[in-house]
Amino acid sequence: MHQPIQEFNKRALEFVEHIGLLVIVIATIMATVAEVRTMFENGAVKLEDLLMLFLFLEVLTMVSLYYRSGKLPVRFPLYIGMVALARYLVLDMKAMDEWRMLAVTGAILVLAIAVLAIRYGHVRYPYNEEEGHG
Repeated sequence: MHQPIQEFNKRALEFVEHIGLLVIVIATIMATVAEVRTMFENGAVKLEDLLMLFLFLEVLTMVSLYYRSGKLPVRFPLYIGMVALARYLVLDMKAMDEWRMLAVTGAILVLAIAVLAIRYGHVRYPYNEEEGHG
């Protein structure tokens, strides 16, 4: 009796998940096109433009990886966070006081350490996906 309901719930959640990912992909492509158009209109490419494009590429890579493997590594949002903070630092450095700059660079360092810890944990303590830990 519960099996058909569980199967329906699973399929409904998968459908919503795919719609959400499709919205993310479309929005990211639209933002990328807008950013490239702005670069052409300005006639120049600045570092913040490249960092923004890199953020968009990371989002698309994350969605692509999820579709290929069915999993989303925690590292990808951490990478996106590091690049977003670096972009914020580059754009607003002149308006920041020393403490804010230290806080942003400290946040980037914490994210980098988290990535290293996750990578170390995966190499040093691998887990078996059949055990339900994947």
